[in-house]
Amino acid sequence: MFAELLRSKMAGICELPEAQIARLKVHYELLTRWNRVLSLTSVRTLEETVERHYCESVFTARHLPEGAASVADVGSGAGFPGIPIAIVRPDCSVVLVESHQRKAAFLKEASRDLLNVRVVAKRAEDVAERFDWVVSRAVRYSDIAGALKKLGRNAELLTGEVRTEDLSGFAWQEPIRLPWGDRRYLWIGTNPVRFT
Repeated sequence: MFAELLRSKMAGICELPEAQIARLKVHYELLTRWNRVLSLTSVRTLEETVERHYCESVFTARHLPEGAASVADVGSGAGFPGIPIAIVRPDCSVVLVESHQRKAAFLKEASRDLLNVRVVAKRAEDVAERFDWVVSRAVRYSDIAGALKKLGRNAELLTGEVRTEDLSGFAWQEPIRLPWGDRRYLWIGTNPVRFT
């Protein structure tokens, strides 16, 4: 049911290879099991899970430029959008940044066989690395703005309705309305501070 629903929701947007759909399904099944004892997501229905977590994350991956890149998923939680990005874009190296230790334990288990994923179990402010891209969803921008600016040259944010002036620190393109539901957007921005 997961695979069929994912294919249906992504129809006309992008076609995922069967191997990627199968790997996303493995993550979904693990998430479902762990979510019973560890609150990883409040989204409960299959349709909403596929749409909000997997489709939005794949959409984010598809909007990264072509070619290898380093990506940090700040406040990764259950692995969104980072794990789907790693699956859809195996040419990217993805670091899942999650300070909550039990969620980080889930991320380590969920990414065990993804060679392009690493989990960093600390606050984003304490990460010393620099990345080509920082991505985030379901995290209040004001809580991560400083860390995003420090960590990345470019950013992709999945948000509800926000105003450009509420997203200081990056030069943002016009937001892209997500194909599913109302008032969900992908923001793509560039850090005006030069990285060394």
